[in-house]
Amino acid sequence: MAHLANQTSADTIAQFDQYVIGNYRRYPVCLVRGEGSWIWDAEGNKYLDFFPGWGCNMLGHCPPRIVEAVREQVGQLIHVPNTWYMESQGAFAEALSTRSFGSQCFFCNSGAEANEAAIKLARVHGHAAGRYKIVTMENGFHGRTYAALTATAQPKYHAGFEPMVPGFTYVPYNDLDAVAKVLDDQTAAVLVEPIQGEGGVNLPSPDYLPGLRALCDERGVLLILDEVQTGLGRTGEWFAFQNYGITPDILTCAKALAGGVAAGVMMAKPEIASVFKPGMHASTFGGNPIACRAGLATIETIEQDNLLERGKAVGERFRGHFEAIRAERPDLVGEIRIKGVMIGLELTIDASPIVAACLERRLLINATHGNVIRLLPALNLSDDLIDEGCAILADVLKSYSA
Repeated sequence: MAHLANQTSADTIAQFDQYVIGNYRRYPVCLVRGEGSWIWDAEGNKYLDFFPGWGCNMLGHCPPRIVEAVREQVGQLIHVPNTWYMESQGAFAEALSTRSFGSQCFFCNSGAEANEAAIKLARVHGHAAGRYKIVTMENGFHGRTYAALTATAQPKYHAGFEPMVPGFTYVPYNDLDAVAKVLDDQTAAVLVEPIQGEGGVNLPSPDYLPGLRALCDERGVLLILDEVQTGLGRTGEWFAFQNYGITPDILTCAKALAGGVAAGVMMAKPEIASVFKPGMHASTFGGNPIACRAGLATIETIEQDNLLERGKAVGERFRGHFEAIRAERPDLVGEIRIKGVMIGLELTIDASPIVAACLERRLLINATHGNVIRLLPALNLSDDLIDEGCAILADVLKSYSA
């Protein structure tokens, strides 16, 4: 096939209308190139991206070490099945294990797949004891495949897909008493996002995750942390649980795991992981050489550029800007929720018009849960770009009138 033609955005949109299923709401822009926190469309317009790759591009667009690692790997080996050993997969598993909780890894391609694997592992682990129920939290989000979708305790995502997978119980987030009331002898696991992302960037109270850990230990239940969005540096630590002084039994991660290359992982304590026997679970492309090399380059970049500490500083600079905006428009701006470069700004209005107005000013942001502006900027976002983007957002908010 010949190289792609240099199409206009309108040409590409027309092509999508004819050939691509319309299951996404898309902005009328065709993006063609990115570098750092900048991205360009087909007409050459330049956008400042505070939501790169829906949180996958933690290091911005096309980070040099990842680009080089992928180029080198493609020239050596693109894919082999998991019936063979691969150096990069073993090295990536060790890198993740030593930066988390001494876990063993199962690799896949996405957060939903990682959560499916975690649910299956929890059920097979508890099978002999008759434990199969999974407790999850209201306003959580765990993916679009069937078990992950069922675990997502938001009825709007279930509509039209019923019946859902049996054995799931929903309780409010940040409510230990509610969890304690539903745990029973048939409960296999509690599955929770340490910080709810799609649900509004909801931060836990200081005692919540330690309290869940204690409850699970007391009742013989596994604690699964969905760190699909919070993992690999998003909160200023390698994993969000490290901010709260606990250790999970099982953890899932994806999004930023390989710097924008598709990758997911389920990590489990070795004694729990051991119940997965050959043939019980698999992923054709999981742990492929390209994704693993990209993941190793992501970890190398974060460490060599001291980006965990940088992420904390980025979050605090955003906080300063948001507090100033709130002081000017207290009628529009409510709670500010920030942990590293996981950033939520609660509004008293629907956030969609603000997102649209920022797009017109060529600033890319996101709205979630109706009234929350969600930003997942790069760890290496510079101070001047933070200031530039926040000035646009402030101007949009200050000039807003219903």
